[in-house]
Amino acid sequence: MINIDRNLSQITKNMGAVRVKVKLTNAIDEGLVNRGLLNPNLLRVYEAEAVINTGVVRTAIPVEVCEHLGLRIRSQEIAKYADGRQEIVELNGPVIVEIEGRETIEAAMVLGDIVLIGQTVLETLDLLVDCKNQRLVPNPENPERPVLRV
Repeated sequence: MINIDRNLSQITKNMGAVRVKVKLTNAIDEGLVNRGLLNPNLLRVYEAEAVINTGVVRTAIPVEVCEHLGLRIRSQEIAKYADGRQEIVELNGPVIVEIEGRETIEAAMVLGDIVLIGQTVLETLDLLVDCKNQRLVPNPENPERPVLRV
């Protein structure tokens, strides 16, 4: 007889979540700092450990992070979960996402209780998931900097 609980536990242990350090910055603040209209000490930044999920399209941040960064809610969209559920979620204003020294700007969904990095950030930053070693790696074809596909 197969012990399903033991097998699932082993799979989960071997296929652990990929976690990375991420720096989130209010893009509007940064623009104001660059123009000399905001004191650099007032730039709102949030650093956290994020979970990488290649099954998610957009990045998601908790409401507390959105509030800490002072991001404005720009719209509401329908989000569809893997289990088929759908719900309306908020999308915030532009946030700079920095991972492994590479950065991009995007609107993130406001939901959940962890920072969740989705596929659009990974594609834009040209980072690949190394599941075996539970880390992100630069695309070997472009190790020095991200290359955008047109």
